[in-house]
Amino acid sequence: MLIILKKKKTLMKNYRFKIMKSYIHYLFAFILILFSCGSNQKPSPPVLVQSKIGNSEIVIKYNSPRVRDRVVWGELVAYDKIWRTGANEATIFSVNKDILLNNNNLPKGEYSLFTIPGKDNWTVIFNSVSKQWGSYDYEPKQDALRFDVKPSKSENFIENMTFSIVDDNIIFNWENLTFSFKVKEL
Repeated sequence: MLIILKKKKTLMKNYRFKIMKSYIHYLFAFILILFSCGSNQKPSPPVLVQSKIGNSEIVIKYNSPRVRDRVVWGELVAYDKIWRTGANEATIFSVNKDILLNNNNLPKGEYSLFTIPGKDNWTVIFNSVSKQWGSYDYEPKQDALRFDVKPSKSENFIENMTFSIVDDNIIFNWENLTFSFKVKEL
């Protein structure tokens, strides 16, 4: 009788162990699914801005970084150094006709858009090598156009970096900073 009771206790322990083991497997699978399905929101989502100014079609493709409680100007984005003006790949600016940007000629084509942020002045750069990762391979001798703009404090805080085309202006906004430049057809 004692042997039968011991066998019963052993069987019960094995049964409990099997149940506990299956619970652990289910819990592990649930955690795995939870983390794999998490937020599909990318840290710097791709954005496409497209508009016509007269007969000129303008397209700006960029990855939009977020502030995420960071100090942007002077820390995340260094002053007086070349910046891809976005995240990941360099921002791409394309136009199907020759245009004037702040009264400077830009031939039709596809360009990388870089900037050199300064505390009081920014340099906007259109580089003829359009497909670049970041600004690591940036070569000034490939610049098609450079001009300066004066940034100002924006009225509202902007979490995601944005480009927009409003009337005849291309507008940049991020954090508490904004600048714009004029677009004219040739």
